[in-house]
Amino acid sequence: MLLVYTHKITPRLTYTFKHLCKRILGIEVAFTSKIEDFIAHDSIKMSYTKQPLSNEIFVRSHSLLFEQGLSDLDISVNQWDDTKGFFATGERSDLPYDIFAASFYLLSRYEEYLPHVNDDYGRFLASESLAKKEGFLDEPVVDIWAYKLRDILKERFSDYQFPKREYKIAPIIDIPSAYKYRYKGLLRTIGGIFGDIFRFKFKQFYERSSVLLGFQKDPFDTFNWLINRQKSIEFKFHVFFLIGDYSTYDKNISINKRGFISLIKSIGDYCNIGLKASYFALDDFEILKKEKQKLEQVTNVNLLAIRNSHSKLNLPFTYRNAVELEIPQEHTMGYVNELGFRAGTCTPFLFYDLDYEVQTPLQVHTYHCMDFALLKYESQLDKEQHLERFISNIKKVDGTFSPVFHNYSLGNDEKWNGFRELFNLVLNSANA
Repeated sequence: MLLVYTHKITPRLTYTFKHLCKRILGIEVAFTSKIEDFIAHDSIKMSYTKQPLSNEIFVRSHSLLFEQGLSDLDISVNQWDDTKGFFATGERSDLPYDIFAASFYLLSRYEEYLPHVNDDYGRFLASESLAKKEGFLDEPVVDIWAYKLRDILKERFSDYQFPKREYKIAPIIDIPSAYKYRYKGLLRTIGGIFGDIFRFKFKQFYERSSVLLGFQKDPFDTFNWLINRQKSIEFKFHVFFLIGDYSTYDKNISINKRGFISLIKSIGDYCNIGLKASYFALDDFEILKKEKQKLEQVTNVNLLAIRNSHSKLNLPFTYRNAVELEIPQEHTMGYVNELGFRAGTCTPFLFYDLDYEVQTPLQVHTYHCMDFALLKYESQLDKEQHLERFISNIKKVDGTFSPVFHNYSLGNDEKWNGFRELFNLVLNSANA
């Protein structure tokens, strides 16, 4: 067990150390502000304060983990070996940067509580983030920093056996609409047919008619292929179904359709089922609660995971609602159009509520790559190379890669040509 001496034990401090030490490095950690207890400890230990006690491993602390509320932070990002660092510590510190304060800044999403510009959906933009501005968005810096701490601990405590973790994959299948044409209801189907005709979309009219008459498979129906892929691997996909009411933002199928219910049940036999909360459920707790109850009635199991429509987050309220509904996992955090680590880590972490200065039980599972982000690379080779380089960054720290693919991006639409191969590339990376 790692014992950390500090002049003041705070919720921010314990939260951050536990993520780096326990969740990333697999080391149990305890804290003390008593010098005699620190001296008596006969295993790995370090101090995190303003001045070293003796010749122990020492990291000079920034004030961030001892503050409350938000403040105007002066952040200067610098090159640190093959990565970046900020909150410089000075010469006497064993680490040149306070990785704990820096990690807390990223994990708590401190910058998203500060004034910033949102996109048209009200989402935090990657361009507003420190990571994007300073060029480390594609690096899981929190995990990299934790490994640097491990290296220093190994040098000083060579007899201590440090746990080894392994690279994992946690694929997300996002289903905003299970079918393109089927189960849409009479009015929507008739409206779609006339819309195709009046807008001269004769190719779509032919496709729609062929599907409805049973001559052709619905283009969004990639579920048999997904189930077959799931059967061939050990780890489970996380499949999120949108079941909220039809609206301007959500063009889904009614949860009352037997075919849709049957689909959810059949997918649930092989994969982990989660709720894709509708756009209006983000700001309405009662709507979210009803959607949770509806999905649980279909699956007959307690809901374990949720992500939001259009990947929109309203911090801290989105997470507070999940905590209130006792949903263990949240999978919304990430960037739709950028490959990267929004919270700086490829390890699931607990939500820290900055308003209340408390760690919550909600596990935040960030996604690192959405299929839409790969569309900006023109050739298939270019897409594969960017994806492989990104995966290699995660493998260096034995982290968890969580990509998001949609049911329709794994279909045969020309826009998504080659995305099944990209999905397979991700799955095969577990064995590479």
